[in-house]
Formats: sequence, C-alpha cells, structure tokens
Amino acid sequence: MKPSLLLAAAVGALGLSACVAGPVGNRNPPQPAKTVDLDRYVGRWYEVARYDMRFEKGCEGVTADYAKRPDGLIRVLNTCHQGAVDGPVKTSEGKAKVVDTATNAKLKVSFFGPFWGDYWVLDHADDYSWSIVGEGSGRYLWLLSRKLPTEADRAALTARAKALGYDVGMLRPTKQPTP
Repeated sequence: MKPSLLLAAAVGALGLSACVAGPVGNRNPPQPAKTVDLDRYVGRWYEVARYDMRFEKGCEGVTADYAKRPDGLIRVLNTCHQGAVDGPVKTSEGKAKVVDTATNAKLKVSFFGPFWGDYWVLDHADDYSWSIVGEGSGRYLWLLSRKLPTEADRAALTARAKALGYDVGMLRPTKQPTP
C-alpha cells in the first residue's frame, strides 16, 4: 500500500473511532471531590439519570448493588428492566477494584473478563444519600440516589452535575417505580 493511502486509511480509522466512541459531555471532567468511605458506599443505589450508552439502551428501573468481597474487590450487580419499570429483568454482574487508595474515589470496573473501565465517584452527599459517577473521558455520567428519586432529587443532582461542567442536556432521566 502506498504511504499516502496508508496515511489516509489511518486518519479515516481514527476519525471513525472518534464517531463511534460517542459524544463527550464534559471535555474537562473533574477529579473526584471527596474521599469515599467504601463501607458507607456499598449497598443499593437507584439510577436517577445517565448519559445513554448502548449497553443501557431501553433500561428503566435501574439499580446498582455494591458489596465487599472477601478478596478485597467489590461485587457489582446492575439490574435493569427492559423497556419499562415493570419490564423483563436484565442483570450484569461485575467486580470493581480501588485504584486510588488515597481517596477510594477512583475505581476500575470489569464486567467482561480482563477489560476494565474507569468508575470515578466524582461527588457524593456527606450522608451518602446521592452520588455522581463518571470517569476521565467525560463520556459517561450517572446520577445515583439511595432512595427512589423525586423530581426535586433529580433537579438537585442535575444542577450539581452542571456545576461540575457536564452537559446536562445529554442526561436521560431513568424511570423508576413511583416512590
């Protein structure tokens, strides 16, 4: 292959990969704001809103359950109802490991063998009643609550995400059962 064709192919592949990766909701994502007490973070979280990604398409009634494992990792169990809050249940089980032991706010999560993705607890309430989760690229964002969220909860978390520099117009509210 001629060098100019090889260069054109490489540039085209890079451009295509940028399109496939999806939009960036925050080009300068913040570092986590606080230390995370993992004993207080584990338990059930209700998804309030998210940046919609292909692996969560059609999911409503989404919950995430975290539990400490004997090997020092954290068990992650994500549950989604397909199409409606009372739709068929789909679960994904994974594991997480802390990668920043100074704050416990940066973790890596794996649902597929050797592949790990960033999971940053960007901010959380002092009483752990809410949490905002993202990662270093600014492409992913989740707003989480310990209880079924009200519209006031959704508005407050959305405002906090906006204050962190995220494009809240990209947020997709997650339908949950009526509290």
